[in-house]
Parts: sequence; structure tokens; C-alpha cells
Amino acid sequence: MPKLDFDTINLGHGSGGTLTNQLLEKGVFTLLENGLLNKKHDGAIFNLNGTVAMSTDTYVVSPIFFEGGNIGDLAINGTVNDLAMCGASAKYLSLGFVLEEGLKMTEFWEILLSIKAACDAAGVQIITGDTKVVERGKGDKIFINTTGIGLVHEKACIDSANIKAGDKIILSGPLARHGITIMSHRQGLQFETTISSDTRPLKEIVLSLLDTFGEHIHLLRDPTRGGLATVLNEIAVEAKMGVDIWQNAIPVEEEVYGACEMLGLDPLYVANEGLFVAVVDASIADSLLQQLRKWQYGTNANIVGEVTADHSRQVLMTSNIGGRRVVNMLAGEQLPRIC
Repeated sequence: MPKLDFDTINLGHGSGGTLTNQLLEKGVFTLLENGLLNKKHDGAIFNLNGTVAMSTDTYVVSPIFFEGGNIGDLAINGTVNDLAMCGASAKYLSLGFVLEEGLKMTEFWEILLSIKAACDAAGVQIITGDTKVVERGKGDKIFINTTGIGLVHEKACIDSANIKAGDKIILSGPLARHGITIMSHRQGLQFETTISSDTRPLKEIVLSLLDTFGEHIHLLRDPTRGGLATVLNEIAVEAKMGVDIWQNAIPVEEEVYGACEMLGLDPLYVANEGLFVAVVDASIADSLLQQLRKWQYGTNANIVGEVTADHSRQVLMTSNIGGRRVVNMLAGEQLPRIC
């Protein structure tokens, strides 16, 4: 960690003066330096050739450190993944901080290191940003905004209008790891096995699938807030179709399922960060699943349902014992502050 004049963030670090300059020069600019960021301008000027996708998100997770990651890598991966769901390869990101007076410099530095590592892993650059400081008690240590821009894959045709009856729904991995990790930290719960967040970039696996299957991938979504149930309901409404899912096909790890039972949560509604839902043409579903399972995080990927012309705009689940029930969109807030 660089030597700074203060051990904690104070209001002077948001003044735009000497302390702001020191914080940025010794911290952000030194660690995240690249040709565009080094210009230290109010914005960034760059060239992109092709169809462009853009996404923005703000991260307010509490606690800011958790098993498997922290708010820093979560912010980078989240925006990289939002672009991947558009069929785009993230290239450049902006980075905005809202820091609360009293945040420890050691914590801020650890978050910056995680941001750097996540950018390197995803192959993206921070090229512009902003820092503000709020008074003690008017924030929650740190909030982060990231806006990303990237090029859309030439074979991508991601649009809910492409969805048709018979399409298969594939989930790339087991549900609910991130949400349960955050809840366990917040409640001080201990489990026999360590449950960690699944925050990770999805860029490379999505691009690989698009290389192979292109326009046969009709839609991609990451089931973050509201979980799988909410994403499937959004798909059913947007496509004006029904969705059938099968409980015994949905991957949930045993320790996560046990934690959900203990906390009275349904895994279908718990947040995720490092997996995605793909709606694909039935003709390539098995082949795509086979390729997905070769990915280091895709061994538990599975076909969990299909699109149907029946029960338009509704999601129905067949349970393990053969009954069927409606799966509604999340009502209210089940798990606050997960991203």
C-alpha cells in the first residue's frame, strides 16, 4: 500500500484539492494506469469499430468484504457480465467511487487491488472515473459505479423476440452462492463448509459459445437480484410465451440448499453473480451444454426448462414429486444489498 498522509478517508479527499490528488495519484492512477487513463482528462477519447454495447451499474453491497470477493471485483465483474449478456466483449470501463468519511485506507487499497485483478482477468481497462466523499453516517463505507462499453460479437443476435416454443433453457451453474454468502456474513452464520461468492467474469465462455452457436443463442441473462425465478418471469413476459422448469434439473449445491432452508429462503429467488441463463434453439441445446460443461465453472450446468406456447407469461415448475406450481416474480426484497 502506498504511503498516504491519512489512515482513513476524510472529507478533504473529496475536495478536488491536494488530498484528492494524492489519493488518485498514489492509488488509482498508479495501480490502474494505462494510456487512456494516464491522460487524466474529464473523459476518455477512443476508437471502436463495430456494433457497440454499453451498460452501467452501481454497487452498494454490504458487507463490502465477503468470502470469495469484495465490492471491487464485484463491480468489475458485474458490468463485464452485463455486457456479455448482450453478446458483447467488454473493453473499457469507467469507475466512480462514493467514499464515506472514515473508510480505512487499507480497506480502500484492498478494494483497488481487487479491481486491478478483476480488470486483468477480464481483459478490460479503466479509462475514466470520478471520486466523491460523503460525511460519516451518510454512506456505507463505499459505493461503486461502473459503466462499460464493448464490441458486440459478429454472430450475436441476442433478443427476446427470437425466443420460440420449444427453446431450451440452460443454467450455467449452481444457484444462490453469492446471496447466501452475503447473508451468512451479514448474520454472522457459520456453516460446516465454506460457502463463497461465485463472482467471476463470464466474458470468455460467452464469446466461446457465440463463436460456435451464434444466432442459435436467442437470449442471455444473468440472474442477479431477484434470482432465477425473476429472470424467467421477465423472459416469459417479454417473449409472450410460457416457461416450464423442472425442480430436479436445477443445480443447487447441498451446503447452499441447507443454508437456504436454515434461513427460510427459496434458492430460486436468491441472487447470483457468476452464472447465466441461456435460451437456445432446441437443435443445439445438447451440444451447447456439452461445451459449457468443459468450462471450469460449468461442470454443473444443466438444461432446466423449456419455452412453451401454453400458459403465456407464466412460469410453471414441476416439483421433485411431480406436482406443478406457479413460480412468480420476486415480490418485495428478499435479500437486501447483495450487489
